[in-house]
Parts: sequence; C-alpha cells; structure tokens
Amino acid sequence: MLNNALLFLLHTILGLLSLLFLLRFYFQLTKVSFQNQAAQIIVSLTNFAVQPMRRLMTSLRNLGVAKLDISTLLLAYLTQLVLTLLSLWLKDFPLWIVGNSIWLAILSVALIGVISLSLTIFLYAVLIQAILSWINPHTPIAPILNNLTHPILSLMRRFIPPVGNVDLSPLIFIITAQLLLVTLLIPIENSLLSTL
Repeated sequence: MLNNALLFLLHTILGLLSLLFLLRFYFQLTKVSFQNQAAQIIVSLTNFAVQPMRRLMTSLRNLGVAKLDISTLLLAYLTQLVLTLLSLWLKDFPLWIVGNSIWLAILSVALIGVISLSLTIFLYAVLIQAILSWINPHTPIAPILNNLTHPILSLMRRFIPPVGNVDLSPLIFIITAQLLLVTLLIPIENSLLSTL
C-alpha cells in the first residue's frame, strides 16, 4: 500500500518535472516568447536545476551546441532515469546485482519516456490549439501554442493541402502521434520493461 502511494507520488512529481524541463527546451527551440506569464512560470520552476546544469556544461559552448539548451533536455532525461530507477527499486528489483544488459534497458526506458513525453506535449499543444481556434483564437496562450506547433504543422502543410479551406494538418498530426505512441513507443517500452 505504501509502495503504491510512493510510486504515485514519484510518477506525479518527477513526471511533472520532466514535463517542465521539456517544455522549457521546446519553448527555446521554437522561440516562444519568455515574456509570457506561462513561460515565466516554467523558467522560475526549473531554474533551480537548469542554472547549475548550464554551469557544468559550459564546455559545450566551444563545440557550437550553445544555440540549443541541451542542459534542460539532459535534465529531462535524468529525471526520467531517476523515475525509472526509483520505480524499480520500490518494486524490489535487485538493481545493484543485475548485469550490464539490464542497465542498457533501463537507460533505454528513460529515453523512450522522454520521446513519449515530447510527442505528448506536441499532441496536446496541437489539440488545444485546434479547439481554441474554434472557441477563442485570441486567448493569451494562443501565441505560445502557435510558436510551439508552427514548425511541425508548417512541415505537414507542405504535403497536405487544405480541403475546402479547412486545414487538415492538425488532425493528421494528432492521428500520426497517437499511432506512434500506441504502435511503436508504448510496445517498445513494454518490451524493455518485460526484460527487467
């Protein structure tokens, strides 16, 4: 009973933390304005870890990686890794006596977690943007959603022309993202977890 409660708390807290790190990474990548209140909240909630990580990774600036905020992406991965390790530990998995192949599976599960969460971020951003475009297109969150989804939707619009002045690219993206999650990412994660 106590282990289930701890697992729930771990998944909630570390899952939200991973989400915040990934949102900060994608906000920077897609040039979302950090003058927006939602972006400022994400920055203030993640600064405790991002600023020290950036200091540790200053050597990457010389390699030309400074344009991407790799520190937030790395923090999202490390958070998923800690979540995976603590979940296994709470399930009485013998972490300290397993072989190297198990550690590769654990590292892979954390990577799949980051990829799935990233895909979910864009899936919900496109879905919320589509709904808001019908209800209230001038809501304060609209510029964030537009910047966040523009690279993906503009790429899809090159291949999917509008049908009768209706843009089908959000619908196609939502279906594609769901298919990727259900047919590829979740089965891979489940097969990796079954080896543990």
